[in-house]
Formats: sequence, structure tokens, C-alpha cells
Amino acid sequence: MSIFWQIASLLLLLRSCAPGFCMRDGIVGGKLSIPHSRPYMVYIKDSNSKLACGGFLIREDFVLTAAHCERSHLKAYLGVNDTNILPHGIEVEATPHPKFNNTPGDDIMLLRLKTPATLNKTVNIITWPECENKEILKDCLVLGWGWEAYNDGCPSSVLKEVNVTLIDFKKCGTHYTLCSNGSFGPAKGDSGGPLVCGDVAQGIVSYYTESFGMYLTRYTRISHYHQWIDHILNKTNQQQLKAWRGKLYELV
Repeated sequence: MSIFWQIASLLLLLRSCAPGFCMRDGIVGGKLSIPHSRPYMVYIKDSNSKLACGGFLIREDFVLTAAHCERSHLKAYLGVNDTNILPHGIEVEATPHPKFNNTPGDDIMLLRLKTPATLNKTVNIITWPECENKEILKDCLVLGWGWEAYNDGCPSSVLKEVNVTLIDFKKCGTHYTLCSNGSFGPAKGDSGGPLVCGDVAQGIVSYYTESFGMYLTRYTRISHYHQWIDHILNKTNQQQLKAWRGKLYELV
């Protein structure tokens, strides 16, 4: 793992914080989300290391998140507002992008829920882009249960959100990322959460860099990976169909 990526991962991955010694404010510069108003949000936590990330539901049985959030004992928690009151965690099967190698780029991962979600008012999917060349709105929203400050603090127990504005593509520098900058945005623990632009999940929180007190956040551009996502989703559909046919034959 490169030194750069180790630093970037540490900047966004959740650390533990002693109870009673911090203000639980979440996303830097953010505000409290209306409880359950973002039903696509998924809280992801490793049962061993306790490291946590965000994610979002794109199908009843699939969650999108960042590849650098991969751990051995991940569980997904749906319909969460307050992480102090977690529902039963769902075991997942992780499929990080095959080109991801713990360096910036290709930071995207699909989690297949071993128990598909039941969609309702508090648990639902979000639209994701399937056309890479379609124009993206510049005014966007980022959500998560991350830290209230970039360099110090602790995770929020409640979901928070903040508005960000995408910067010019040339200043972002790569075709597979989107960028925002400023003194507020996602921080530690917000990795894997969605960048929502016009009710569409356009990006995935990946990492940020700091220069003279200004923070540049990079998001994995989802549309760049729509063929890979479709392949995984369709492959799962085919496997489920074969399993269903097998059970049917057993009954005949």
C-alpha cells in the first residue's frame, strides 16, 4: 500500500472516540438530516475493527460504497438515523473494483446483501447514472456519520448532510473522479457515502487533500463504472435465476 493512500485512508476512515469527550456533529459544516429522509443511506461497519463507512442502496440486494472500505467482517445497517440505535446488521459479499490497488482511482465497491432489503419509507434505493456523458448538476449534497472536524473530533451518532459545489473538471484532473473544495464537506468516517446531485447518486466519497486550509474532496465518478456495475448486477440475476430453476426442477 502506498504511503499516500495510507494517509488518505486514515483521513477518511472512522476512528474510535471516547464517549463523553466530544461533540457529535458529523460532516464538517453540515446540518442534521431529517430522520429517515434519506432512506437510501447505509451504515457499514466492520464487526472486528469497528471501522465504519457510508454506503447507499442502489437495488434491493446491492449497496455501493468505496473500495478502500473493504474489510473482512463487514455488515450493512439499513434505515439508520442514529448509530446508537442500530437494527440487525446484514452480512454482505464484497466485490471491489478489480483495478483498485489501494491507490487513488477505481475506488468503488459493490456489497451484495445476503438478505435483500424490504423497501419502505425508511429503506429505499437511489437512482444512479448509466450515461457517462450526461451533464451533472454542480450543486450537490454529501451525507454521512463522519467527524465534525477534518483533523480532530469524533464520529456523529446521527446522519448529517452538507451542500457542496462541484468544481471545473480541469481542476479535478481525472476522468474517473468528481471534485469539490472549500472549508466544509465529508471527513473521517464519511468514506463510501454518496455525492447526490439532483436526486441522483453521481459520486462516492473517496478521499481529500488539504492545502493552506482548503480541502479538495475527490469522489469516484459512478457513471464511469456503469458497465462494471451492470455486469455485477446482471451476473447476480443470472445466478439467482439458475438457483430458482434448480429448486423448480426438484419440485417437478
